[in-house]
Amino acid sequence: MNMIRHFLIPFLLTAFAWAGLSASANASEIASAWAEEEQATVRLIASRDGLGDDGVVRAGIEFAMQPGWKVYWRSPGDAGFPPQPNFDGSENADISPLSWPVPLRFSVLGLETLGYEDSVILPFTVKATDTAKDSMVSATIRYLTCKEICIPYDAQVSMTIPAGNGAPTALAHIIGKFDSRVPRTASAARLNISEAWTEHSEKGLYVVANATSEIPFKGPDLYLEGPVGLGFGAPATRLSNAKQSATLRIPVSGFLGTPTEAAAKLSGSSFIFTLLDGGRAMEASVSLGASKPYSPDHLATTTGQPVTRSIAIILVFAFLGGLILNLMPCVLPVLSLKFLSVVKHGGAAPGDVRARFLASAAGIIFAFLVLAGALIVLKSIGASIGWGIQFQHPWFLIIMAFLVTMFACNMWGFFEFRLPGAVASASHQGSRREGLTGHFLQGIFATLLATPCSAPFLGTAIGFALARGSIEIISVFAVLGLGLSAPYLLVAAVPKLATMMPKPGPWMVRLKFVLGLTLAATALWLLSVIAGVAGTGEAVVTGIVLVFVAVWLGKIIPMIPEINKATPYVLVVATMAAIANAEISDMDGPLDTETPSVSKIAWQDFDPAAIERIVSKGRIVFVDVTADWCITCQVNKRFVLEKGRILELLNSPDVVAMRADWTRPDPVIADYLSSFGRYGIPFNAIYGTRAPEGIALPELLSNGNVLSGFRTAAPEQLAIQFE
Repeated sequence: MNMIRHFLIPFLLTAFAWAGLSASANASEIASAWAEEEQATVRLIASRDGLGDDGVVRAGIEFAMQPGWKVYWRSPGDAGFPPQPNFDGSENADISPLSWPVPLRFSVLGLETLGYEDSVILPFTVKATDTAKDSMVSATIRYLTCKEICIPYDAQVSMTIPAGNGAPTALAHIIGKFDSRVPRTASAARLNISEAWTEHSEKGLYVVANATSEIPFKGPDLYLEGPVGLGFGAPATRLSNAKQSATLRIPVSGFLGTPTEAAAKLSGSSFIFTLLDGGRAMEASVSLGASKPYSPDHLATTTGQPVTRSIAIILVFAFLGGLILNLMPCVLPVLSLKFLSVVKHGGAAPGDVRARFLASAAGIIFAFLVLAGALIVLKSIGASIGWGIQFQHPWFLIIMAFLVTMFACNMWGFFEFRLPGAVASASHQGSRREGLTGHFLQGIFATLLATPCSAPFLGTAIGFALARGSIEIISVFAVLGLGLSAPYLLVAAVPKLATMMPKPGPWMVRLKFVLGLTLAATALWLLSVIAGVAGTGEAVVTGIVLVFVAVWLGKIIPMIPEINKATPYVLVVATMAAIANAEISDMDGPLDTETPSVSKIAWQDFDPAAIERIVSKGRIVFVDVTADWCITCQVNKRFVLEKGRILELLNSPDVVAMRADWTRPDPVIADYLSSFGRYGIPFNAIYGTRAPEGIALPELLSNGNVLSGFRTAAPEQLAIQFE
């Protein structure tokens, strides 16, 4: 198995199929057999392979439907009925009520139904009454699946969760993904229903709600659950107050008597409102106010339109995020290549400059599209996905360190031969085709080094894409590539920006030496990341091999030119030796670092289960999800978290600072991020009695947004501290 994995590593690098797959695939599964029917299958799954000390395990009912078939939400709408499990046959297992992820709206011939297509997991919790004994979860699940016709089924499924220490299973992430889609409280979702009432006319009855959002609405929708027998259509929506307020009018059917009589009866009734917008959803019980006469106010029916507008806005965010990424610390290592790309074209023909910069832009966009494809594949098989997670794996870091070292050696003039890895020298080769290939590969390289970084707008765009389907992922990542490649496209459009530079001469030798030093510094940074991911010993071995490669290219080859033909083999063997050394390290055990990292903040280990208990005692919890490879995280730490007033607050007795280290793969942290609709870092959240579900902060921290988060979350008696 290990031999197969090592042979696959180079292929996975080329395909960008990140190694988060292997972490998921190696974990054990606790699940029942599938109860299979022609249209749908169903089974039970568990997030842990044992009951653990507390005997509490998150589990779920998983449905997988054939294309076009669906099952229903807890309140199905105008037709259908929801899945109805009966757990009476279970042993040593108390079963909680099902959690219901936000459903899709299906509109057919004027009928409105709510449900799920393709696949869905309905999470629930299993609590063992005796943790020393196995828990057996047995269920009879009655469900209805529909396409053009509807077919009811009864499925018999059961699974056993053994006693003993419980580690996350391969299914923990996907259960967490659907858990994150369960509607939250108003404060957690940053949405609110301020008031609701009925309106009536001679022809119809409506429920109207005023909703607010802390951020502009993209395309709100509202699901209602009220008295039995009533049906609710899709809302007509009007946005106002810079899109932070919305009025939604929902037609009501199935009522008895006239609309006026029905409206009077519903006044004061309690409804369950589920308000959703983009990836956010809140659920609340709302009492309807006094009925009002129908007032036509030109509300436009927005069914279908908000999604289009929201995607358009997300694509704008994606472009801006990719553009700003050029200025982020993660891309600084490749600025030397960008700068050289400009200065070496001094006096060149505009046509050549245009072609080469277009090739670099094409490489960037191609890399983003391949990343999108890899994420789609990994998502479809339930693997952990996210922005920059390939930096959690030693083989990727080692290959990047070798590439950066090769770039530095080329800058220093150690070699000038044609080699697929010699991207920087390819543009100097005699063939125009080879030169364009080199610039294309430079674009790919720039994209790879950009992925451990986040930027304003980037997290929003990626979170939107990864929470949705293939089309959204491809669209968002393509536009991200356009944003990152915008400087290249600008030079391609105006070649004078490059051709007006002085012609290459002796001054370029000195410049290339300095730029080579910046790349060498990047290699040292990658070694520090390898130390965090695989251990200090593995980083030292990799560093020794990199020095050997530099000496081979810079000293041995000039002295013994006859062995130059062996260079490709030497480089491959050296790279694979470093990878093999790192891959056999214990990726699940503790790191072998001799000295702990020093921080000005008294960080506690991340414990999501403890947050609610700490908040209930009137304290504030600040969560920092970080990683050694996340440069933006380090910038946040150095310039905001460990400075002045913020540092003082994080070390105060009223605040508990928790650090979640995602340097290595961790399904608990991945699930935590997905619960906020996030798939990358940095990520920070603040919890308090006034924000028990947590307030997510922007990717780039500032004193202002951190203090604002504290003020919003803190108990009233502590809020004055954060003014």
